[in-house]
Amino acid sequence: MPDPEASTRPRAPESGVPTVLQVVPALEVGGAERATVDVAAALAAAGWRAIVASSGGRLVREVERAGARHVILPVDAKGPFAIRANVDRLADLMARESVDLVHARSRAPAWSARAAARRTGRPFVTTFHGVYGAGSPLKRLYSGIMAKGDRVIAVSEFVAGHARALYRADDARLRVVPRGIDMALFDPARVSAERIIALARRWALPDGVPVVMLPGRLSYWKGHAVLVEALARLGRRDVVGLLVGAAARDGGTRRRLERAVAARGLGGVVRLVEEWHDMPAAYMLADVVVSASTEPEAFGRVAVEAQAMGRPVVASDHGGARETVVPGETGWLTRPGDAGALAAALDHALGLGAAERMALARRARSWVAGRFDKATMCAATLAVYRELVAEPARAGVPAARRRAAP
Repeated sequence: MPDPEASTRPRAPESGVPTVLQVVPALEVGGAERATVDVAAALAAAGWRAIVASSGGRLVREVERAGARHVILPVDAKGPFAIRANVDRLADLMARESVDLVHARSRAPAWSARAAARRTGRPFVTTFHGVYGAGSPLKRLYSGIMAKGDRVIAVSEFVAGHARALYRADDARLRVVPRGIDMALFDPARVSAERIIALARRWALPDGVPVVMLPGRLSYWKGHAVLVEALARLGRRDVVGLLVGAAARDGGTRRRLERAVAARGLGGVVRLVEEWHDMPAAYMLADVVVSASTEPEAFGRVAVEAQAMGRPVVASDHGGARETVVPGETGWLTRPGDAGALAAALDHALGLGAAERMALARRARSWVAGRFDKATMCAATLAVYRELVAEPARAGVPAARRRAAP
């Protein structure tokens, strides 16, 4: 129920323009953070007021350049006392800025945002950006906040199924809004030869040698070891296996991979390089892009970006990849952890003729443009907001606080 004292809090003058507050722990580089920035820009472009609350990060400048406001709050804190303190901070912000709707994109800030939304009588939206394990009753309780929104957004049908099965998210409130990428950024026609050549030199790639690329943080479940074994089974020395991604702080995964490469005699084939900011240029160097995750990806951004760049993709046959890759049309799916199947798919992809590669590239880019463009994601997200901002009074939300969207 709304706090009866909320109406006494100072509010910004009513402007008739809906205001949306997105809450995310930090604005570093990641799927949730990128979606936050993209939606903030779409809100501003549509004439709404957009506010983002986070603890800060590299993408703050992009939020502000998009015409949105950023507010620094310690919403990345996970302790119960910090979460409780954030309830007051967010409630004050929502009242002061005349916020119409709050959207939480992670669990700790969702606990604070929901309590603040209930106190001030605002609608509350969550996004399941991933799958949350429920190994214990306490963990399930903690993660269950993501299913408590007036609307619950899932980034894929796979994630929606997870939200239904583990957290009892009901279909009346559940909306599937796939992640979207910037098709203008991930456009092979916009990547200059100079960018590609400079990166090839930086990574010392030999001319004319096919490149099999696996982009992704060096985590045990991302399938780097599976690709190393697949390249060993492929038995070719005229390829480069390029593992692009930052290693964990302890470096354990990298050391294990380096040992596996040495044990399989692939020292001249497999290379580990740090993550790179210009991924469109990196994809242009690849003849095949691999997403070999041994655990299901919630969405699978790498497979979508690579298809947008017209690259053949081989992904694990589970999770979001089943929704983003069309087997035999835009790429291939192989059994998770099956190095032999991955090797066979790589052999097929590397054997494509020029005409086959061009046809696949056209199909893949068209597929992504029609379903996973960021404009589509933003339009669908704003449609969710409109459901709540413009709908008649809900239980616990005064009708006087409803303002129609422009």
